[in-house]
Amino acid sequence: MTRTMLLGGLAALALVSVPAAAQSSPEAVAEAALKAAPVFDGHNDVPWALRGRVGNMINDFDFRDTQHTAKPGATPPVQPMHTDLARLRKGRVGAQFWSVYVPSNDDESEAVVQTLEQIDVMKRLIARYPDDLALATNSAELEKAMKAGRIAGMLGMEGGQSIASSLAVLRDMYALGARYMTLTHGRATPWGDSATDAPVHDGLTDFGRQVVQEMNRLGMIVDLSHTSEATMKDALEASRAPVMFSHSGVRGINDHPRNVPDSVLPLVKANGGIVMVVLLPGFLDADVRAHGLSRTAEQARLKAQYPGDPAAAKRALADWDRANPAPTTDVAKVADHVDYLKKAIGVDHIGLGGDYDGMDSAPVGMEDVSGYPALFVELAKRGYTQAELQKIASGNMLRVLKAVETYAASRKGQPPIETPVVK
Repeated sequence: MTRTMLLGGLAALALVSVPAAAQSSPEAVAEAALKAAPVFDGHNDVPWALRGRVGNMINDFDFRDTQHTAKPGATPPVQPMHTDLARLRKGRVGAQFWSVYVPSNDDESEAVVQTLEQIDVMKRLIARYPDDLALATNSAELEKAMKAGRIAGMLGMEGGQSIASSLAVLRDMYALGARYMTLTHGRATPWGDSATDAPVHDGLTDFGRQVVQEMNRLGMIVDLSHTSEATMKDALEASRAPVMFSHSGVRGINDHPRNVPDSVLPLVKANGGIVMVVLLPGFLDADVRAHGLSRTAEQARLKAQYPGDPAAAKRALADWDRANPAPTTDVAKVADHVDYLKKAIGVDHIGLGGDYDGMDSAPVGMEDVSGYPALFVELAKRGYTQAELQKIASGNMLRVLKAVETYAASRKGQPPIETPVVK
């Protein structure tokens, strides 16, 4: 054997013995993961942004670039949206649940009408950009669109107020394309308790359990973000298909009622469900949350101090803001929530649900939807493998979606749950 051959053989052996992750930079690992499995995000509020900014009048709205979009009542009046086609592409987003949110303090019948309007505006927006966007109603359509290079969109209802306590309306929303429903939003429904409202039912009522069962039968994912801990547990007990938290953090890092408590995490794992990590700073970071609570208390104090003089209260609050600048959070804190979930329930139950265009600010480094690659680089630096990153990006959400569809298919011959109409 020649010296050249010997050296070449030793070099090849050394290369084989080095782990693949060590041969690649974190940036390369993240890039490879996102190329193989683009992000499937669990929650984006573009439909609500369209309602608030342009009154759902989108014929002249340019979704290719929304960085110069006016926001009525805002200072300054022109404030960028978090989402547009260019930044979705840059952020390596391949699929998106678009939230057809309406406020939970609306009358239920009004909420139904508004939900229909939000479904309509998102469908119209998708139809305006056929080369870039596609509406999907099942996993096969979603994967087909992604393979064709389009951003696949599914619709998710955010809050049980959208069905007005009617299983018939639930079925109609499914027929219109809704593929998940968050059981509550900021307030309790007549059948389920919210995380941010006083408890009324100690979880789900019997009808609330029927809602979960009918969602299982239809193939609509049960979303437990915004629900109380008791509602989470009742829904996990009632559901025969995997559930999701479309946009939540973990209470083990920040004890916010919107986050998932440690007592629920093992139940999510046993159910086969997924926690999709939110990016709203107050949910991620305890310091940001504490500042927000202090500011809210100061705002209430000033309102009482200056009755009938909102301008004076506003000036005083501006002074308080200058004296108490808001803290920020960053991509590392997002990764901390991912780490916590990985240790608690395993990487197979983690996804991402940004809540972009449903929050005022986002973590530094992830200021809009273009920032997802930064998170994957951070996770790769922490030792996540390409296979793990692909699961977090979209593999886990696809698994949940397919499992929900499989359960519904197994109940194809089961009749709808009937409840008597109120005369």
